[in-house]
Amino acid sequence: MTAEQAATGPLCGVKVLDISTILAGPLVAQILGDFGADVIKVEHPSKPDGMRGHGLGKDGHPLWWTMVSRNKRTMTLDLGKKEGAELFRRLANEADVVVENFRPGTLERWGLGYETLSESNPGLILLRVTGFGQTGPYSRRPAFGTLVESMSGFAELTGPADGSPTLPAFGLADSLAGIAGSSAVSMALLHRTNNGGKGQVIDLDLLSPIMTAVGPGVIYADQLGIDQERTGNRSSNNSPRNLYRTADDHWLAISTSANSIAERVLVLVGHPEVIDEPWFATGRQRAAHADLLDKYVGEWIGERTREEVVDAFEKAGAAVAPVYKPSELLEDPQVNAIGMVTTVEDEDLGPVRMQNVMWRMTESPGNIRHTGRAHGADTDEVLAELGCSSDAIAALRHNGVV
Repeated sequence: MTAEQAATGPLCGVKVLDISTILAGPLVAQILGDFGADVIKVEHPSKPDGMRGHGLGKDGHPLWWTMVSRNKRTMTLDLGKKEGAELFRRLANEADVVVENFRPGTLERWGLGYETLSESNPGLILLRVTGFGQTGPYSRRPAFGTLVESMSGFAELTGPADGSPTLPAFGLADSLAGIAGSSAVSMALLHRTNNGGKGQVIDLDLLSPIMTAVGPGVIYADQLGIDQERTGNRSSNNSPRNLYRTADDHWLAISTSANSIAERVLVLVGHPEVIDEPWFATGRQRAAHADLLDKYVGEWIGERTREEVVDAFEKAGAAVAPVYKPSELLEDPQVNAIGMVTTVEDEDLGPVRMQNVMWRMTESPGNIRHTGRAHGADTDEVLAELGCSSDAIAALRHNGVV
């Protein structure tokens, strides 16, 4: 591996074994690596993580993989073979965290269940990511983010009010679970510090985080006996709240969750008279008059360019944001001012821009040390750290263990 930046962040000294695939688990490990953890990505010797084949590539190099596998060393290991399982147990003896997303019972079948791994490493934290959890009638069902996005209430609430439910065009459920999983691991590490070094198992299903993100639908159904209805780009909680087309054919989003913002918007668009209407006093009452408010706002915006509207809203202290394509996001002055996007040197692609670490910390900031590595790029290095000789590694490779 070429020389890189030194790891920084609150997780320096934490070793993570990432044996998960596709997105939620790998994103957990990416976030941990962003904040200093030494992450070892373990893949099957002949069947690498399917994430390598997701999305677009350039010159044969997968771009999504380049981002989500950053800050990880990569090695190959067949966990289903006796020698591979033994090597993994040795790796786990020195690890703090293992991230996996196999079907329940798979690790146990390989002799790698938590009881076995924690026997010699009681401080080990095992994060288990599945569609529906380790127990229950759905626990053994194959599941992907698409399925839990549909079950969570997200699809039912998304799309035109008079249209069909709509699925996201990206890995929403997996991404939410990845962020939640990194939080769960951090809590488990803190618990270990405060409780005599005791590790634990974290059972993370994909459905719970997106159910939480969707909002109060469950408590509404329980307490009021109603299901929220699809409202398109409008909200049942405030108005004006919608997307509006500008004179130069751009779209802008407006939200008026605060009454003061709603007042500024209506003054700005030339209709201060509605502010005195009794129904203007609360967001839900304004939402009942969305047709009128959208008409006033839409007409005003439709006569102006995006730049003119954004400038006017900013001067008025009202909330507005453009609907961006990713190429526009790359050029946004706020994004660039605080480093939401950063440039990382890739061995094959040269300088690439990608999302930076997700939050900025004054005392222990994270960093991106390298992009996603080739399949098995660091196998020899990791095994050498375990004490394996070059001859032993060659024999493992010959037998298909690595």
